[in-house]
Amino acid sequence: MLFLLRRISSLSIATTSPLSYSAPLSRLNNMASINNNGSSSRLSVLAQQLRLYKPPPGDAEDDDEVVSQVGFAESATPVGNRPSERFRPKRAAVLICLFEGNNDGSGEDLRVILTKRSSTLSTHSGEVSLPGGKAEEDDTDDAYTATREAKEEIGLNPSLVNVVAVLEPFLSKHLLRVIPVIGILSDRSAFNPTPNVDEVDDVFDAPLEMFLKDENRRSEEREWMGDTYLIHYFDYKINGKSYLIWGLTAGILIRAASIVYKRPPAFIEQNPKFKVPGIANKDTTMP
Repeated sequence: MLFLLRRISSLSIATTSPLSYSAPLSRLNNMASINNNGSSSRLSVLAQQLRLYKPPPGDAEDDDEVVSQVGFAESATPVGNRPSERFRPKRAAVLICLFEGNNDGSGEDLRVILTKRSSTLSTHSGEVSLPGGKAEEDDTDDAYTATREAKEEIGLNPSLVNVVAVLEPFLSKHLLRVIPVIGILSDRSAFNPTPNVDEVDDVFDAPLEMFLKDENRRSEEREWMGDTYLIHYFDYKINGKSYLIWGLTAGILIRAASIVYKRPPAFIEQNPKFKVPGIANKDTTMP
């Protein structure tokens, strides 16, 4: 299965991101005031920084516009059999829930909550994903969608999550517009995962910084409409279990880690750079 990757060059992240940091994440402890809960203080500084983030221009509803510098253009879809049918993707949101784990200098102090989808689901069964799902009519915004779905899927109470940023839209294989929402979980001990067995087989966490490293990573070259690009796969083990994190989930986490740590990944992403007319068959999917 193919999920879509970023459009911009990874080498330009440090200079083009509108988010301005006063210091790298590794120095947040020195910036934070020293009190009885240094962890919460560091997260507070991170939250303040992430609130300054603004998605790059280009998130337009126009079929001829690029969704963002991260995802493909929403119009970058093959022309369908019914050219009169305009491409209007459905909306979804996922939660990038960050919390502090190991603070031993290993560089793995900031972690993200992930799920393994139920093997009984009709789509993407058994795959690793971020908590989230399709927007419902009564949802007030993308943050509401992401936190509501996280509660339904893994029992994460929205009151525990401090939403601090909304990233650029990604376009999934099934032409679903996916909005990543970054939230901070200050008190990890207050969250006791209770996965919905109909949707989730497992809940685990991984270090966010691993998505910038070239360790335990492999890639596969693909070609679409004459453009060559890479799909990235991250192999991860925790508590005796092995997980494969790839595609859309990996792409979103690479972008989130680049923003948080203010540096590009240590590998070449090789993303496609094309755009075609904004017309697609509703049954169209990417290869």
